[in-house]
Amino acid sequence: MFNTIKNAWKIPDLRKKILYTLLIIIVFRFGSVIPVPFLDISKLGELMSEAGQNSALGYINMLTGGAFSYASLFAMGITPYINSSIIMQLLTIAIPPLERLSKEGEEGRKKIATITRYVTVVLGLIQGVAYYFYLRNSGITKYSAGGAGVFTAFVIVLTFTAGTALIMWMGEQINEKGIGNGISIILLAGIVARLPVTVGSLWQYLQLGQQGQPQYFVLVPLFIVLFLAVVWVIVFMNDAERRIPVQYAKKVVGRKMYGGQSSFLPVKVAMSGVMPVIFASAILSIPQFIQFFVNPTGGFWKSFFDAFSQTGWLYTLLYFLLIIMFAYFYMSIQYNPLEMANNLRQSNGTIPGIRPGKPTADFIAKILSKITLIGALFLAFVALIPIIYSNLTGMHGLMMGGTSVIIIVGVALETVKQLESQMMMRHYKGFLD
Repeated sequence: MFNTIKNAWKIPDLRKKILYTLLIIIVFRFGSVIPVPFLDISKLGELMSEAGQNSALGYINMLTGGAFSYASLFAMGITPYINSSIIMQLLTIAIPPLERLSKEGEEGRKKIATITRYVTVVLGLIQGVAYYFYLRNSGITKYSAGGAGVFTAFVIVLTFTAGTALIMWMGEQINEKGIGNGISIILLAGIVARLPVTVGSLWQYLQLGQQGQPQYFVLVPLFIVLFLAVVWVIVFMNDAERRIPVQYAKKVVGRKMYGGQSSFLPVKVAMSGVMPVIFASAILSIPQFIQFFVNPTGGFWKSFFDAFSQTGWLYTLLYFLLIIMFAYFYMSIQYNPLEMANNLRQSNGTIPGIRPGKPTADFIAKILSKITLIGALFLAFVALIPIIYSNLTGMHGLMMGGTSVIIIVGVALETVKQLESQMMMRHYKGFLD
């Protein structure tokens, strides 16, 4: 990985893209600590510390890279854009006009991207209003009475919404002029910024071990070993693939014979990358945003919202199911078994033992279903291990959960592969040896 980055740095074009991506990340981190006006940040800090890292507030703060705890310009994070992308991808399948747009090539995709931006701004506005009401009810806003209160609300909500639009724009700029996927890179920047919090939490648990709780002398090293093991599994599964054998028939053209060779169709086990985890996390953050409007202190609804905390049983179950669902959703977008079977038949290729046409399509669909299930279970397993470990050991407040690890490793590997592919396009083969 480091050799690839070093070699890419030697290419002027790629060096500009890397520097541009770093510039966007720096701007994002600056915006994450600039508070919006008319807020008492000290009271907000006290509220966040009382809520704890495993509460709804702590979870949202993790997704925004700490921007939420500062009530900063980027307090809403990239979540509205992710939710908007999910909505548009689902509507593209369900609504025929949008489906036709998606098949019109580049122009159709541009129109869908424009609609996605509008939906993002609307979602950002809704979440900004929710956050404002939460801050006002907590006594954190200033000048909340009379005409001054209306002006304060307008400025705060508008600032949050503008921050959402700015993050969306920065993600798109990374896609166009930088390296990697814009959404993933911004999420990665926020998560990496929380690494010192995780190190500090581990140090505090070691201090507890010196104060008469020796079990942490075992649990803290075990967490580090588990973290390294999860990273290794992610790297291993990222390269794992199922190869479907293909035999091409021989044909004579003039005096020459073509074909007759054996090949294979590679199907990656983790074909959808980190996107199912990102989308599942974004969906599960919705009930926690609802708490900004309604925050019950007891009864059924209190138990309901507690179940959606990171340590809640309902959160764990839905997280597992949503990861599997989005993994199959991405498989259906990326692979079309019928189209793959038709391409094989047109190129005189067959899968040994399988008849061309529909039997081949059914066989490929069966393979894809099995591989997708394995990849989805792997993602769910990695995402849920830290949650289960935290509940069993009582080591809460560790911001480096399974979701964070998958995003960090997955985005790093995808970005390096993109660098390698761009170097190969420039015929710098020697750099890849």
